[in-house]
Amino acid sequence: MMTACGQPASPPASQTASQAASAPATSAADDVRSFSGDWTVTGNRRVMNLLPGQQAVIFQVSGSMMLSGKQRLNRAFQSEAMGFSDTTTGLQGRSVWTDEHGDKVFSELSGEGFGPSQLIEGKFTGGTGRYTGISGEYSFKWQRLGAIEDDELAGRVVGLQGSARLGSPNVNSPTAAGGSR
Repeated sequence: MMTACGQPASPPASQTASQAASAPATSAADDVRSFSGDWTVTGNRRVMNLLPGQQAVIFQVSGSMMLSGKQRLNRAFQSEAMGFSDTTTGLQGRSVWTDEHGDKVFSELSGEGFGPSQLIEGKFTGGTGRYTGISGEYSFKWQRLGAIEDDELAGRVVGLQGSARLGSPNVNSPTAAGGSR
């Protein structure tokens, strides 16, 4: 559901070609990027009724995420989330956001539940490509769109906002003899 306009910054004109080749893939590495956005999804759920007023729900949704903000991670992502929500213990889930280059952002979801207007929080746990080493958090509330037919869901999030720090990929440090550790 993001990458600072999806493009790494261009090196200064005074930078040589060899300097540009050895520069990190993301010149804004370790910058905090704040964002807000819209996330619309469809999917399904499976409900188990427990004691009166208690339910357990397994859900899987996917859709499109559009981010805004001067330093957003990316303009758009395809997103997928799946998880478990229990009226007694809350929500636990995972999410994957995939950008137009196939690079992915992974996060853990937790919250009060999967019901309308319940706060859900996400914590970035890593990524691939330009998102390797990502950290940060985001939050939103779920809003159902239309009536649920059978086990099908359609909804969107409201109040999606967060921040992320793009870290540098792990690099092996040289030993005293000059080799990798």
